[in-house]
Amino acid sequence: MALRFGPELRRLRLKAGLTLTEFSVALNYDKGHLSKVERGERAASPELARRCDAFLGADGKLQRLAVRTETDADGTESTTRPSRWLIGRRAVLSAGTGVLIDLGLKLGSEAISSTDDPLLPSFHAQFDQLRTLGQSTDPKVLLPLLETQTRMVAALATDARSATRSSALLLASRFAEFTGWMAQEAGNGDAALCWTGEAAELARAGGDPYLGSYTLVRRALVTMYGGDAAGTIALARRAQSSELPPRIRGLAAQREAQGHALVGNEVDCLRSLDRARELLADDARSGGEPVIGTSHVSDPAAMSTGWCLYDLGRPEAAAATLDRECRRLPPHALRTRTRYGFRRSLAHAASGEVEHACAIAQDLLDVMPAVPSATVNSDIRRLARELSRFRSSRAVRDLQPGLARVLAPAHD
Repeated sequence: MALRFGPELRRLRLKAGLTLTEFSVALNYDKGHLSKVERGERAASPELARRCDAFLGADGKLQRLAVRTETDADGTESTTRPSRWLIGRRAVLSAGTGVLIDLGLKLGSEAISSTDDPLLPSFHAQFDQLRTLGQSTDPKVLLPLLETQTRMVAALATDARSATRSSALLLASRFAEFTGWMAQEAGNGDAALCWTGEAAELARAGGDPYLGSYTLVRRALVTMYGGDAAGTIALARRAQSSELPPRIRGLAAQREAQGHALVGNEVDCLRSLDRARELLADDARSGGEPVIGTSHVSDPAAMSTGWCLYDLGRPEAAAATLDRECRRLPPHALRTRTRYGFRRSLAHAASGEVEHACAIAQDLLDVMPAVPSATVNSDIRRLARELSRFRSSRAVRDLQPGLARVLAPAHD
């Protein structure tokens, strides 16, 4: 007979020699709620399942019992995809360049038709500025500009001299990858995957199979936010072959760790984090510019450790790590600060530090209108559920309207 969550939880609790009262105090959960869960009268939330699993050392068993089976969770995806996004150079020009922001580029007919080397540094500078703009701009506002610019750079690359074509295609790949990230932030997962696939094609056309492999890491991020742990792990492992550069392998190992954390596999999660830390340290020692992945998190492996510790049911350790790493984020990186800041608030709330969690969240809510994010909203929903257990708290009551405004469906 298949095991059920409630009875198995009670068996493991008794095996550990804990009374229900002792267990509820240790988890910061109501005793009556835990009793109903053990009797099968209430379903366990994913957060509770993680916490019980970690505290009782169940190695993911309780999480697996609590997780619903998804009908499409194999993480597979077609290896070939028709190019839906790139259009011809003539069509790009006929669409007009009025939407292009002026970043010092002269986009007259002579500049557009030029394939001289000086054009590429200008587009590189534009890309850097667009990434900076992405930290403080609504992704839905930025997306039309990014899509047009990606098509523009790709179209110019097709007409470039052979000496510059490869570099132009690789730059177009970076534009496409960032466009995919903004599409994900805007809540359009299908467009995110399509742009990411386009980035891989452009990278291969530019002669860089390594950059194409990084798109596997980006696809793994989409599956991670979709709750598909198996798909996340499978994609991340494909981006860790030994011939790839250390940074790509390190970022992939960190994504694999997040996949293991989703299912409570602490051993494999921590092993992947160790591997990520070593690879990213090797990349830092190489002195190469970290152009791939985040440019605002100084220690991605450490930040991911804090992220994973929460999913592993260890909120106190997660809060301590995220406190330290969030203090190192640059003030202007609003999107990155909200992304990790709400996870930090969530960890403090799960640790029972409700007022502190609310104070962190309140500061972040003040900047959310500038950087709305579908990915951040997933943690805001979890925070709202976590705080709902503390309705008697004045801090929670004061915060709830702000959380509700962020999570409310947008109306045109």
